[in-house]
Amino acid sequence: MSFPELPQPAPGEVLLLCTCYEDGRALWGGLHDEIGACREDGRLVLGGSGVRLRMVEDSGWDYLHGGNIPALVPGSSPVPPVVVLADIPVVYGGGGPLLVDLAAIPGRGVRVPSARLGEILADLLGGALAFDDLVRDMDRCGMYQGDGGRPAFPTPTSTPTPTRRSFPSLPSTTTALLVRTCYDDEAGWQTLLGELGGTDADGWVGADLDPDEIDVEHYPLTALVVDNPAFEGLQPGQVPALVPPEEHTTLVALADARTFAEPGRPLTVVDLYDCPGQQAVLPCREVGSLACNLEIANMDFYEFVAEEGIKPWWEGA
Repeated sequence: MSFPELPQPAPGEVLLLCTCYEDGRALWGGLHDEIGACREDGRLVLGGSGVRLRMVEDSGWDYLHGGNIPALVPGSSPVPPVVVLADIPVVYGGGGPLLVDLAAIPGRGVRVPSARLGEILADLLGGALAFDDLVRDMDRCGMYQGDGGRPAFPTPTSTPTPTRRSFPSLPSTTTALLVRTCYDDEAGWQTLLGELGGTDADGWVGADLDPDEIDVEHYPLTALVVDNPAFEGLQPGQVPALVPPEEHTTLVALADARTFAEPGRPLTVVDLYDCPGQQAVLPCREVGSLACNLEIANMDFYEFVAEEGIKPWWEGA
């Protein structure tokens, strides 16, 4: 799938990109009113912040996701620090606009309250806030300073990995990816694969399931296994930009150091859509249920993000 390139914003201007269309018509929901903007010279000026938004529409961006954005910046143009997306959660779900990082860890995202968009953008552009600050202070729903509860496992920021590494693209698939990012425990990796049912000749786990043997309480994970040292040390926020846009990958699960050190062999699962780069840490036996529920739109990613101080629902009463 090929998306149009982004236009180059003027100095001090931020792109507000529509990624939700119906019959080629851009849908903005109630965002214009919610952000408290006035029109000036064809731009939206946000309250007293002075931030100018340039609204851009192209039906070629329909269903575009935050992780796709970095690849759409023209190669000869300066890279803007952030782009704002008006996507499906904004139009249909009442969610806040999605801010996509293009500077520190390109492709990761954080949602912000619509009424605070001008304030937050002004602080980001002026240096009073860094994108890491937004990530550190988002709730389990991916909202900056939201009231959805503090994640039990906050998504890492760029602080632990200050040197930007270049990772190859991940394989294209319509299902899930299981990516090994820790190479300190070969026996543990093989045990994990065994617990997930083992891999077939094409490198998949759970590809040939017998419906009569499926435990619906712990739905098995079907995923393409990526065992490549080039992905060693890959962090959740770096994942969305590596997922090819040709297919809509359900999720990416990372087998990291935690997987081989803690009971239940927890995997770090990365959201690719509602809040790109957000993590949920789950016992490996629960990741298949997450993937299944996302595929049939039965549950949202945040419902699998454990809340600090509260026993997660999948651990039972």
